[in-house]
Amino acid sequence: MLFLAVTAETWIVTGLGFGIVLVLLFCLVYILQFFGWIMQKVTAPRKPKEEKKAPQSAPMTIAKEETKPVSTPAQDEMAAIAYALYLAQNNKHDFPTAMISIKKHETAWNEKSIGLNNVGF
Repeated sequence: MLFLAVTAETWIVTGLGFGIVLVLLFCLVYILQFFGWIMQKVTAPRKPKEEKKAPQSAPMTIAKEETKPVSTPAQDEMAAIAYALYLAQNNKHDFPTAMISIKKHETAWNEKSIGLNNVGF
């Protein structure tokens, strides 16, 4: 039988190899963090530049802005429910338009179901 002799040299080589792997692992982590930092800077939304406005000599009149009602998600849900109830009462909701039929056909892909799974093997 051949056993590996454990000497001081084998411990040194093992320790150096383990140390090199750890150092490279830490370097890889810091390199990836650096690239992440760069990508955050590159893909960050840009702030719009402020335009310099010229001083106005005469005061301007401000026109009233038209306000439109904003619907909330709860109002949208209530509208959808109300419309579904309206369609259900008028027999237009979930009206079947076609008949679905499933026909079985035997192919080589479903040979187990037709009893050809133990042929010659």
